[in-house]
Parts: sequence; structure tokens; C-alpha cells
Amino acid sequence: MIAPAKKISTEIALDIYKDLLLPRLIEEKMLNLLRQNRISKWFSGIGQEAISVAVGRVLDKDDYILPMHRNLGIFTTRKVPLYNLFCQLMGRADGYTGGRDRSFHFGIPEKKIFGMISHLAATMPVAAGVALANKLHDNGNIALSFCGDGATSEGDFHEACNLAAVWNLPVVFLIENNGYGLSTPTSEQYACENLVDRAAGYGMKGILVNGNNYFEMQQAIEEAKESALNGTPVLIEALTFRMRGHEEASGTFYIPDEKFEVWKKKDPILLFENWMRDEGILKGDDQRINIKNEIKEIFTGDLEKALVAPLPSFDEQAELSRADLSRQPKSSVNGKSYSSTEKRMVDAIKFAHEQAFDEDESFILMGQDIAEYGGVFKVSEGFLERYGKGRVRNTPIIESGIIGAAIGLAMEGFKPVVELQFADFISCGFNQIVNNLSKGRYRWMPDLNVTLRAPHGGGVAAGPFHSQSPESWFMQLPGMRVLVPSSVEDAQNMLYTSLFDPNPVLFFEHKKLYRSIKDVTEDHCRFVDLSKASVVKQGNDLTIITYGMGVHWALDVIPEYEKKEISIELVDLRSLAPIDWETVIGSVFKTGKVLLLQEPSEILGPMSEISAGISEKAFGYLDAPVFRCSSLHTPIPFSRELENGYMANYRLKEKIEMLLKY
Repeated sequence: MIAPAKKISTEIALDIYKDLLLPRLIEEKMLNLLRQNRISKWFSGIGQEAISVAVGRVLDKDDYILPMHRNLGIFTTRKVPLYNLFCQLMGRADGYTGGRDRSFHFGIPEKKIFGMISHLAATMPVAAGVALANKLHDNGNIALSFCGDGATSEGDFHEACNLAAVWNLPVVFLIENNGYGLSTPTSEQYACENLVDRAAGYGMKGILVNGNNYFEMQQAIEEAKESALNGTPVLIEALTFRMRGHEEASGTFYIPDEKFEVWKKKDPILLFENWMRDEGILKGDDQRINIKNEIKEIFTGDLEKALVAPLPSFDEQAELSRADLSRQPKSSVNGKSYSSTEKRMVDAIKFAHEQAFDEDESFILMGQDIAEYGGVFKVSEGFLERYGKGRVRNTPIIESGIIGAAIGLAMEGFKPVVELQFADFISCGFNQIVNNLSKGRYRWMPDLNVTLRAPHGGGVAAGPFHSQSPESWFMQLPGMRVLVPSSVEDAQNMLYTSLFDPNPVLFFEHKKLYRSIKDVTEDHCRFVDLSKASVVKQGNDLTIITYGMGVHWALDVIPEYEKKEISIELVDLRSLAPIDWETVIGSVFKTGKVLLLQEPSEILGPMSEISAGISEKAFGYLDAPVFRCSSLHTPIPFSRELENGYMANYRLKEKIEMLLKY
């Protein structure tokens, strides 16, 4: 057992010992309860306590910790109320997520703990975002994110480490290398000698440490924090062993028995007890038993209370309210007049940024090539000179990493804006959007003011990887607003409102509209209702419901029918999530015939949901089947001739004629 760097008092030694014992004894009790079928699941950290306890004791209460399955010691050393903790672990109503999430999948913002999700390494980019917030606040705090050896194979591990090093962030990434990713041994996970060897490749400091030796862990965390605060992030590999299965049901049959015998002698609590005996602090078994009984008294009452605590009761409205999008900035109405000038859509989007960034210093723009270069569409041209590198930040090519970092920034009160260079690349950040960002408030997080801007759409002969319209992928996500403006004014005011919206927003901007449409708009952005559709043209004979580029396709053909005295109503959805059913159904009631127009291909595009909703809510008003006009069910081609035929507007008149004749 390595000795502490400096002599410690008997009082401190006993305090450390009790901190090590508390999670161990809780776990032993939980395993008994599991065998009695009184709890449903348990991920054991027995044998790994020294790592969590050292982190919890060394870090300041305002240093953020992002733990994983086996870090019960983080919660106990942070003095998390045990009753609520036990309720969480048992899925009781008084748990931190009220039964909405399992075991350790929760966070406690006031304790500076950010909860894990099942997708490994996903919280590492979040830690980078929290660390950036600390750096910008210059508050002397760090973020520390745990991961296991298995998670180091994930893309988010690489993206987070690379971003931390490039931005010199005050962050520590701690690998608990316990030998197995569920059943896969480390020999089948990586070929380098030690995982920490990767640190040099990122430009980070690397520390290899015996994770079962408390004092060695303590020194490593102290060293890592100092390095991180001095501008060099740290990757720690703590060597340890998992004495139980990945979770209890999986067992340990795949681990040789001799390994258990070797590591049993390296038990962190046994090592600490041996050191205390050598130092004359622990004087015999009676003292050890008395201390254990004292620790059991600390948690037994809370545990017994949690075992009989009420289960969650289902309340539909309460559940829906945790994920709804009703809260948004209030529409601004004042008597002040402003000048108006002609703007293109790209100008309006730029203008919305400028007004918001001038008004609120918590806005940060991040993305590829958005600083000196001004973005590939030049939306952010001049922003670097106007707002500085702290607020206009080029990122590496890391869609997942930067969306995760945006979550971390939002947790610390910033309003991050992420420009995804092309909407097509959003697929690389899918996990962070689907599993971390959109589910946040429903699970346990505060409001996350994150705006993701995504240039989408075809018509510019850019081929199948720069012209997609992926907006429907995200419509089914509770807690995520999906917006698509079609006009210059909407682009200006909807984006401005989105930037202040407490909900995560996916804001799709059609590339072809950036410079192809112009309008005179006020030189002042106003808050608008983001949930409302717009009736662009009134009509009585037929309704076209669409959004984005589809609005302009419809406007191009409507005059031909007006000459024939056919009156077509045009509804611009503007918001794909949530959907303004009142406006949609009102128009169906008025005309009785509906054509749903979209740029994506027909199968499971946005209009599939509109069609289903109309059939359910307005079937009795229809004088004809609901017709859809979509792009072909193929990838979007590069050749302009092929792309023209692919697009929905190629067959728009045909569909209108079919519907009129029905």
C-alpha cells in the first residue's frame, strides 16, 4: 500500500475508511435484496470503491462529476440524501426521476452530478462542454467524466478527448479499466499496451494508476486537477477489477477463477485496513466491526423507508408536461417602430444571430469553419471580429462531440448554437440528439437552451450527401422542437425566438432559399409563436399543406389555377414538432380536399404524420382521399437533370389535377 504524500491524522484516515465502507456495505445489502427479489437490477462496483471515493473527496463541491454504473461512492461522498438515492435505485416515486429512469441514469445539478445514459462515452462530450463553461467563467473548477475500458472504443471517447485537447479544457477523463466490457476481455478490445498511451496522441497528459490503492488514486486526481486547470486536460487509466458480473444476472462464468483470487488480495478496503493496522490506527477486529456497524446505522433507516416508499402513480398530463414544448419566449408587441430593409434569407438568419448575441453574452456559436471562414454559407461572416474567439468557436469535425458539449454548456447557463455544416451530417450526432438532448427534461435535467441549425434540402445539384431533408427523423422525439421557415421574415423571427427558447430546437434552413428569395423585413427581431402554422394564401377548393421549399413550389403553381378560378389554400406548417392541428384541421374543414406536399420521399416523411392526423381528426370533412406529393423514394441524385425529376414539384401539377378531378 503506497503511503499518503504527507502524513494524515487518525481522524482523516478513519474518515476515508468510512467513506470507502459506506458504498461497499450499501452494495452488500443491495445484493441481498436482489436475491430476495426486492429490487430488480444491480450494477456492482464492489472492488472499485477507491476510485469513486478518491474522486469525491479530492474534487471541490463545484467541480462537475459525470459518473457511470459503478460509482456509488460518488453519490455517497457528495452527501446525496440516501433516502432519495435508494428510491431512485428502486424506481420509487421519491427517486430523482420519479421512476422514469433506472438505477444510476440520473443526475443532480445542485450536487454537480450529471447522469449517465446507457450509450457508453456519451457523457464525455458533455464534460467537455461543462469544462468550457468553467473556462469561460474562469471559476477554477473542472469537470471529470468516468468511462469504462469498453467505452474507449466509442466515437464519443475520441471526439471528447480531441476537443478537450484542442481547446485546452479543464477536464479529466477517467477510465475505470476493470478488465472486461461485459464479457469481452480487454485483450479483445484494444491492441495498445495501456489505454492511457492514447493520451499523447491527443495532446493530453496521461496518468496510469493503481485504482485499488486509495492514496495513489488521491494523488492522481490531485495531479490531474492541477494539470487541467493549467490548460492540459488529463486522461487517467485506473487499473482495477470487477468482482461481480457486469450486472448480477450476467454472472462471472467467463472470468477465470484464479483472477478472482489474485484481485481479492488487492481489494481496496483490505489494502486500506492493512495500512491502518501498520500505522496503528486500526487496532483490532472489534474496532473494525464497530465501525461497520456505525456505517450500517447511517443508511439502514433510509433503506428500510425506501423499500416501502410509494411507487409512482401514472398521471397522463403530468407525464406529458415533462416533455411538452408549450413554454417558449412570449410574443413581443410594443409600439416602437424600426426601419425596414430588404434581406435575403441568409441575411435574416445572420441578423437574428447578431441581435441575440448583442443582447445576451451567454450565446456561443460552435461549428466547423464558422469563425475566420464565416461558415460554408457565410452566415457567421464577421462574427469572430464582432464577438471574439470565446463566443465564435471553430470545432473539429465532431458532430456528436459538439452536440454533447452544447448540452454541457447549457447545463451551466450558456445558450449554445451549433451550426451543422450540412443537415446530412446530423446523422453523426444522432445519439446525442435522440438519447441525451431530447430526453433531458423528461428525465431529470433543467431546461436546455440548445439550438441546432441545419442547412438542408436539394435543388442545388449537391448529391446524396449534401442535399437530404432529414427533418422527419426527429419529429417523433418528445422534448425536441423541429422548425422549418419558408420566408425571410419567418427565418429572422423564428430563429431569434428559437435562440431564446428554453427547449432544444432543431432549426432547418433550406440551402436553396438562402440567396434565392428576398423580402423587406423590420430591422429588429421579434418573438413569435413557434408552434403556429401560417395560412399563406386563402382558398376554398383545395388545401395544399407543406413547409419550407414546398411553400415556394406551391406558390409557383397556384396562379395557374387562379386563372381557372380554382381557389387553393396554402398552409405552411413552419413547425413539424409540435404540429398546429388547429390550423391544419380548420383548413381541411374549409376545403374538403387536401394535398400534402413535401421534399423528402413519401415513406415516413413529415406528411405521413399529417395524413394520419387528418384521417383521425377530420375524416368526416374530406371529399376525397388525402393525396401526397413527394420526392422519389431514392437517394437524391447529383445530376441536375436527375435531381429535377426526383423532386416532388416535378409531379405537383399532376397530383393537383388528380385531386381536383376526384
